Amino acid sequence: MLFSSFSVKNLTLKNRIVMPPMCMYCANLDGTVTDWHVIHYATRAVGQVGLLIVESTAVAPEGRLTNSDLGLWDDRQVDGLKRLVEAVLANGSRIGIQLNHGGRKSHVAGQPLLAPSPIAFNAKYGTPKEMTRDDIKGVVESFAQAASRAVRAGFDLIEIHAAHGYLLSQFLSPLSNQREDEYGGSPANRARLLGEVVEAVQSVLPSGMPLLVRVSAHDFEAGGNTPQDVAEMINTVKHKGIDVVDVSSGAVTETVPRAYPGYQIPFALTIRERTNLPVIGGGLITEPMQALRVVKSGVDLVYIGRELLRNPYWPLKAAYLLGQNIEWPAQYIRGKFPTQLHEN
Repeated sequence: MLFSSFSVKNLTLKNRIVMPPMCMYCANLDGTVTDWHVIHYATRAVGQVGLLIVESTAVAPEGRLTNSDLGLWDDRQVDGLKRLVEAVLANGSRIGIQLNHGGRKSHVAGQPLLAPSPIAFNAKYGTPKEMTRDDIKGVVESFAQAASRAVRAGFDLIEIHAAHGYLLSQFLSPLSNQREDEYGGSPANRARLLGEVVEAVQSVLPSGMPLLVRVSAHDFEAGGNTPQDVAEMINTVKHKGIDVVDVSSGAVTETVPRAYPGYQIPFALTIRERTNLPVIGGGLITEPMQALRVVKSGVDLVYIGRELLRNPYWPLKAAYLLGQNIEWPAQYIRGKFPTQLHEN
């Protein structure tokens, strides 16, 4: 099942293996792609990863996590990403991009900190400005414009980052959102901004292009969100055009969960059951059999993060160990694993 295809809208993936967004912190200061990015992502395509999702890409200069983040707030940033997309597609993988605004966790000198409420993430970050309705409208428009540029760059899908304590995640969590207007309080209100962003992004996407949303399913802190809470919020906005939910957890506060292989899979299954949407799940998955069990459990796609940093050709070895005969890059045929292991 790990090497079976998966389709959503007009997109078909050749297997269920996903490389999730992982910041490289090596973009040019103007937010443009470097040669490193092209080599990094194309190499995982050569390794037969089904879907690559490009790292957190800022929709506004003040939304960068660092000065070295990729951006899509300017038309001049499109060409480099187009070159990256072409390199990945030429090597047989599909590619998406994660659009993000860091909110109170942005760390760019000279740029304002924006957040739902004037609560600092920690002592290292300044106290953010509580966003006005005009600020909120501006962010929604920034996501839509960035998505339009991503379409021009040729990406197969868009992922909205609403996890890990960044701006949209800050609105979703009661730990960081203490507003008393229509964007705070109830779960439906806290999900309002996410819904507006989804609707605005969908308005610029081709009809067959999937839209993913990444969420932190658990805040791991009293008074914070649980998977059941997050599923409830997704259900209030999914009709606006969410096709797949990418399930992670944590980072809205400094509370660190006890992590172990597969620790986030139950969260993904809860969200799948309660929203009836396909999900991507993972968390410290390193072995092929672990990944296979994740898919067999009911998770639609499995993300492999750190292990793909260590070994960009992990899918080739995984297929061998699981007895699956998948296509190898023609240039590497001489290195293909022998088939004797599974002939008996």
